Amino acid sequence: MKKAVLLLGLFFTPFLYCQTSGVKNSVQKSTSPYPDYSFIKTKMNLKDVVTKADTTPEFPGGLKVFKRKYFESIETLDVKIKEKVDTRLYFIVEKNGYVRNVTAVGTNKKHVEAAEVGLRRIFARWKPATINGEPVRYLMYFPLTSKEF
Repeated sequence: MKKAVLLLGLFFTPFLYCQTSGVKNSVQKSTSPYPDYSFIKTKMNLKDVVTKADTTPEFPGGLKVFKRKYFESIETLDVKIKEKVDTRLYFIVEKNGYVRNVTAVGTNKKHVEAAEVGLRRIFARWKPATINGEPVRYLMYFPLTSKEF
């Protein structure tokens, strides 16, 4: 009986690995630049928007200053201890450096609305992204997630 179980285990083990490697390959072949790209296309005007550029947009003072200002301007929400925050914020930095088309995607509607309002409260002009020295419209992605420690 022990030999039969061992032989069956050895026989079915390759099938388990084949299935998991197929799933990994299908995930890696995703062509969208961001996790919610198909949904964002319905909510935002993505005409002439790029996701890769020679230089990316820069906030005055750097990304750390942007994060600090963003979290100062966002409304504090009551989050339950075991509640997972998973909100993704998308916005376009225009050729002139202003932020337009703010959209947030997530599971909790209150967090989504607070994320959008928090970004709209920051009135600063970014240095736009460039391709070949010309400014371009650039789609920015800013994930807001809670981590378990």
